[in-house]
Amino acid sequence: MSANIRQQVLDAFAFRHACKSFDTEKKISEDEFNFVLEAGRLSPSSFGFEPWKFVVVQNPEMREKLKTVTWGAQGQLPTASHFVMILARKEADMHFGADYIQQHMREVTMLPEEIVEMKAGFYKQFQTADFNLTESPRAMFDWSCKQTYIALGNMMSVAAQIGIDSCPIEGFDREALEVMMAEEGLYDSSRFGVSCMVAFGYRENEPFPKTRHAQQDIVQWVN
Repeated sequence: MSANIRQQVLDAFAFRHACKSFDTEKKISEDEFNFVLEAGRLSPSSFGFEPWKFVVVQNPEMREKLKTVTWGAQGQLPTASHFVMILARKEADMHFGADYIQQHMREVTMLPEEIVEMKAGFYKQFQTADFNLTESPRAMFDWSCKQTYIALGNMMSVAAQIGIDSCPIEGFDREALEVMMAEEGLYDSSRFGVSCMVAFGYRENEPFPKTRHAQQDIVQWVN
């Protein structure tokens, strides 16, 4: 990779910040937002099982309802060009015996039957022994949520590379939000839960300079 490309990537990371409100006069184009969504869709996940769904909320009335249970997006919900709720799959879909897992291996990745059986065995071992994910539905859901953050990070990073601002959001009442979403018919609560949210748009104000720990303070080499 050339030094110029490396610098462009680092510049995008320096550009990105948690934007608290957006310029309502500027909207992200359809092509550019599809690019951001593709970054999420193509993100890696454990065993490649894609435990996520992206709900893009553009309806103004629905955004107003979300404000009542989303204290961390009071400035973003009314002003963002695009607002996304990222859902994570629950145990019903992610358990090693779930229909979703079998369907994914056979119909999405189209694995040969002998590979399906081998991968299923590894997946069962991983869930029951290595990570103890079958000990509770919450353990399984939290594992799915962790993976959605890979997609979240990729979406925000590629957005920054094309000059689009973003803000990740965890400030919400999950129980109240999920009740509201079920009442609105926005998702199947037996299969999904809300992992996080993210707002996209164009900044209204310039942020403070970015601060981080020095690399030598957070990186340990084992040679």
